[in-house]
Amino acid sequence: MLQYPAIDPVAIAIGPLKIHWYGLMYLVGIGAAWLLAKRRLAQFDPSWNKDTLSDLVFWCALGVIAGGRLGYVLFYDLASYIANPALVLRIWEGGMSFHGGFIGVLLAVFWFARKQKKPFWALMDFIAPLVPIGLGAGRIGNFINAELWGKASSVPWAMIFPTDPAQLPRHPSQLYQFALEGVALFVILWLYTRKPRPTMAVSGLFALCYGIFRFAVEFVRVPDAQLGYLAFDWLTMGQILCLPMMAVGILLMFIAYRREEAQA
Repeated sequence: MLQYPAIDPVAIAIGPLKIHWYGLMYLVGIGAAWLLAKRRLAQFDPSWNKDTLSDLVFWCALGVIAGGRLGYVLFYDLASYIANPALVLRIWEGGMSFHGGFIGVLLAVFWFARKQKKPFWALMDFIAPLVPIGLGAGRIGNFINAELWGKASSVPWAMIFPTDPAQLPRHPSQLYQFALEGVALFVILWLYTRKPRPTMAVSGLFALCYGIFRFAVEFVRVPDAQLGYLAFDWLTMGQILCLPMMAVGILLMFIAYRREEAQA
C-alpha cells in the first residue's frame, strides 16, 4: 500500500482569501492548452492572430467552467442544489462534470465558429488535442482534494484517503484517469494529428477514446453516493454518459473517412 501524500487542498491562504489547488489546476490546464494552441495556430489558420486565439480560449474556458458546474448539478446532484442553490457557486469544493463541460465547449465553439466564419468541425479538430491537458490537470486536482477515489483494493499501490469514512485502501482512480484521459489521450491525439486528417476525424477519435477510457475506469471508481449504481449493480452515470460519446466518435470517424474516399 502507498501512503497518500495528504497535500493541503488550499495552496495559498491570505487572511480569509483561500486559493485552492483544484482551482489552480484549471488555470494550469487552460494556460498550457493556450500555449500549445499558439504553436499549432499557423498550421490551423495563418490569418488568425494571438488576440483571436485568446478570445477562443476565453470562451472555451467559460464553457468548461459553466458547463462543467451545471452539468454536475443536472446529472449528479440536482436535489441538493435545488435545496440549497448557493452551493452552485462553491466550485472550489469540486463537483464538476466533464460531460457538462464538454457540452459547454461545444456551444462555445459553435458560437465562436459562426462569429469567425470558420467551419465548426475544423475548429473542433483544432481544439480536441488540447483538451487532455486540462483533463489531466483536473484529475490531479481531484487527487489533491482526496475526492472521486476508487473501490477498496489490495493492489500494492492502493491508498487510504483522508476523506474516506471507512479508511480502507482504495484504487487511486483519479491517477488512473490522469494517466488515461490526460497523458494517454494527449499522446494518441498528438501523434494522430502529426499528419493531415479528414475533417471530423480528430474530434471523433477524441470522443471515442475518452469514452473508452472513462468507461473503463468507472469499473474501479466508487459511484457518487447520491446516485450509486444505476443498473446491473455496476453501471454508473459516468458510463451512461460515455455511451453516446463513443457512438458519436465512431460515427464521426466513419463519416470523415467515407467523405474523404468519395472525394478522392
